Amino acid sequence: MKKVLVINASARGLRSQSRKLTEIFVEHWKSIYTHPQITYRELGSTEVPHVNEDWIAAAFKPEESRSETEKQSLKLSDTYIAELQDADIIVLASPMYNWSIPSALKAYIDQIVRVNKTFLFDASKMEYPYSGLLKNKVLYLLLSRGDQGYEKGGYNEHMNFQDPYLKTVFNVMGINQIRTISINGISYGPKKTQKPIELSHQELIEMIDLEVAQQ
Repeated sequence: MKKVLVINASARGLRSQSRKLTEIFVEHWKSIYTHPQITYRELGSTEVPHVNEDWIAAAFKPEESRSETEKQSLKLSDTYIAELQDADIIVLASPMYNWSIPSALKAYIDQIVRVNKTFLFDASKMEYPYSGLLKNKVLYLLLSRGDQGYEKGGYNEHMNFQDPYLKTVFNVMGINQIRTISINGISYGPKKTQKPIELSHQELIEMIDLEVAQQ
């Protein structure tokens, strides 16, 4: 059975549409598997530390050369990365904040994008020196946005720094199988968004069924 890592980045609780998508994912996954292996990582309602000078110094040193302070500075980063390494399916839910992602999610990304841990860097390959180390994984991006038109060719595409950024980051770390579900236009109120929300939930369920059928 595939192991699932569920990551929530919204600062909202019950009113979060991205969290609702993870709930739909988990509920449907549990309806398929009797004893699913699911790990949860909360970002939106916890303090995710920013990298500091000790972190940077430690990340670019061999492990045996790190001081105790440097080792401690990487402890949470090591935990985050171990969760990603252990998972077969990563479910990342995030709202769009100011056309990008929540600061907690950005801090988390800074903690997990580490040379020789989640990617390799080869300076001789100038055009694309990155080689990802997170192999054979599927990423579900479950996204919510206040406005509309952010998809490719949409009138707000030029303002979308949410999923293009996330896809780039996870591609660098070796994850190329990425499925995306997005709910757009939440700011327009429940009357206009009820149908898109229902369609996104159904699309996610169908996507999971296809995923399971291909296993």
